[in-house]
Order: sequence, then structure tokens, then C-alpha cells
Amino acid sequence: MAILSKEEAQAILKKVVGFSKADFCEVSLSGSDGGNIRYARNAVSTAGQISTMSLGVSSTFGKKTGSATINEFDDASLQKVVKRAEELAMLAPENPEFMPPLGPQTFAESNTFNAKTAAITPDTRAEMVGKSLSVSKAAGLDAAGFLENATRFNAIMNSKGLFAYNKGTNVSFSVTVRNKQGTGSGYVEQDFNDLDKMDTLALSKIAASKANGSAGAKAIEPGKYTVILEPLAASDIIGNMFRGFDARSADEGRSFMSKKGGGTRLGEQLFSENVNIYSDPMNTEIPSSTFTGEGLPVKRTQWVEKGVVKNLSYSRYWAAQKNVQPLPFSRSMIIEGGNQSLEELIKSTEKGILVTRFWYIRSVDPQTLLLTGLTRDGTFYIENGEIKFPIKNFRFNESPVIMLNNVEALGKPVRTGSGLIPPMKIRDFTFTSLSDAI
Repeated sequence: MAILSKEEAQAILKKVVGFSKADFCEVSLSGSDGGNIRYARNAVSTAGQISTMSLGVSSTFGKKTGSATINEFDDASLQKVVKRAEELAMLAPENPEFMPPLGPQTFAESNTFNAKTAAITPDTRAEMVGKSLSVSKAAGLDAAGFLENATRFNAIMNSKGLFAYNKGTNVSFSVTVRNKQGTGSGYVEQDFNDLDKMDTLALSKIAASKANGSAGAKAIEPGKYTVILEPLAASDIIGNMFRGFDARSADEGRSFMSKKGGGTRLGEQLFSENVNIYSDPMNTEIPSSTFTGEGLPVKRTQWVEKGVVKNLSYSRYWAAQKNVQPLPFSRSMIIEGGNQSLEELIKSTEKGILVTRFWYIRSVDPQTLLLTGLTRDGTFYIENGEIKFPIKNFRFNESPVIMLNNVEALGKPVRTGSGLIPPMKIRDFTFTSLSDAI
């Protein structure tokens, strides 16, 4: 069984720490149990069930650390992996940035686990994919998608008395729908902790509508346009920006958060006043673990308030160098939005472009966070508040920092791969050339 209870995980970790002869011993134990279905050209191509569990040991003598992993859990195997980590530690060079393990911490109980999601069976997955395929078949379109669910746990313990445990669930779905001629394409992607929120039928209908609607795309001139970015498109770009909220890279002059001449842009008005960004592992829409891999508690943090940078994340080592408190980064990033729907943002636009998503995004300049990439799977021209016709895809050159200075309106946030991200109405978004991609 790949999913251990808190008590079962704690018992194994205690045993491993008890075998240690090192100055410090840190142990992690994780497992997952889930399944998936992949389909293409309206037919299932693969399906499977995956169950894994592994244990990792880091042993430290002085500032020399060695690590080893194993997926066997009898006493002899546990002793063997501890011994191996200790042997590697003795051979390792000293780590000048070594930080001793934390002592016991207090963690909030996360809400990442959903019993209904954990109970998904192969039949459940087949039914969900069947709904998606019914849409493409009925419309005479081709669908290719992937549905996956998993229940996961992770637990950590060290020789200074720290212990933490978390269990969570996830179900994710994505599908590309194209017309038979290959001239129109639509795409959707969604994931949740809670199975009840996942509607593969409704999502597939959106993708099918875009596939039909994007056929016969017209070419228009590249340039600066007002754009409506669907949450997935906004997430594609914003995700690159979130990684820049790191104090060390900013202090060392390696990011867009670095100030010319030295220092960081902490406290600066970097974005439009209507941009507010925070993270909260207890958010019910996008819950996450309440501790980091080394056992730091993760709490609600305001990163940007009314466009002003309020916090940067500090590792324990860098916090010690700068004489501040450590502040871990969070995976549950949230950009506050309004109550407007995507349709309402479109209605408010005199002339503009609707972007479903971006693809093949690459960095051009890390200092300004300038990115380039392509639109894909449904790009449309808006006039007088209505979608008038599909347009050929563009290459863009834009920075999310500039983008978030040109915000005209933010809609209701939606869960995406980068967090809770609203649809965005952005002025002066830069498209540099046309693309023949669908």
C-alpha cells in the first residue's frame, strides 16, 4: 500500500532515525497511488494504475552530507540505506552553506485531501473520458487528452525532533480537440483536489467550440493590441514571474527583482495598483502542504499589495546571511481579481484579441523578464464587444512585469497550473510576427 497513515509513516521514520550514527539525520518518506487514461484520435491509447513509495535519508557529519534512497522497508533495508548515506557523507566535501536541521515545529492541518477523489476507480476514469469522447465524436472532431488522478502523502523527520505529515489528492484533465482538416484547434486544461469540481463534459465542449470556431483563421498585422488573456494564457506567462520572488537571486543581481547598482526592488511599486498577489496553503480552491521539505511552516503571505512588492522569499541560509527571518515560497499563488466573467471582459473590449493559451515560452532577458512564445489553440479578433473571427497565431515578445503594469481589468480567478489566476484584460500587448501553427 503506497499511502501510509500519519502513524504508519511516523513509525518507519522513527526506526530510520534510530539507526543513525551521524551528527544529524534527516529522513523523508513519500508515496503515491493513482491512475491515468491517455487517448488520441477519439480512442484510448493507454491506461494504467501506478503505486510507488520511497524513502530518502540525508546523513551529516559536521558540514559533510550524504544522501541515499530506497524503496524497501524491512529493517535490514532501512539499516542499509542509513549506512549508505553515512558512507557517502564521509566522502563528501564540506558544504559551506550547510544549515543544521530545525527542531520541532507547529504546522496547520492542511485541507489537501478529498475522500471522493481518493476513491476514484478505473471505472470512474473511463466514465470521465467517455464524456469527453462523446463530445468530439458527436461534433465530427478528433480529441487527444489525458486524465490522471493520484493520492499522495509525504512525511519528514529529523534527529532533532521535527516531524511533519501531509496527505493530498489531485485529479487533472487536459484535451486538445481539432477538426478533421487540421485547420482548427481548441484546448482546455484543469486540475482540482476535489473530484466534484471536475467536469470533463463541459471542458470538452469548450475545446470543441474553439476547434470549430478557430477554423479559417485570418491573418492580421502584428503589433500592439489590447488582449483578453484566458486564465490559462495568463498563467503560462505569470508562472515565469513567480520564480523571481527570490531574495538571493535579487540580491545577487540575477533577476528582475534586482535593483540597478545593488539591492532589491522590495518595497517598490513594480506593478499596476490593481495587482494584488498572495499565497495561502489553506485556500480552499488551491490548498497545499503547510510545510517545506526541510520543515519550515508555510503560512499566508502577501507578495504584492496594490502593485507594491511586499515580500521576497528567503531560504534559511540566505535569511541568516541577511539577518532576517526565513520565508518559504508557496505553490498556492493567488492573483486577486474581480467578479467579471471572461465573457464580460470580452463585452467591454472595443477592439482586441482573445488568447486561449501560449506555448513554447522562452526567456529572452532575465533582468527584465522579457519572454517570447506563440499563441495556440484558438486566437480570436474582438470588435465592439464580440468575437468577430479567428485569426492566425502570433509570436509575442512581452514581459509579465510590463503586462501587469498595463492591466485594465481582472476577472474572477480560476485554478491553473500556476495558482489561482484571473482572466486579464491587458493593453499594448506586443505581437511581433505571424505563425502558421494551429
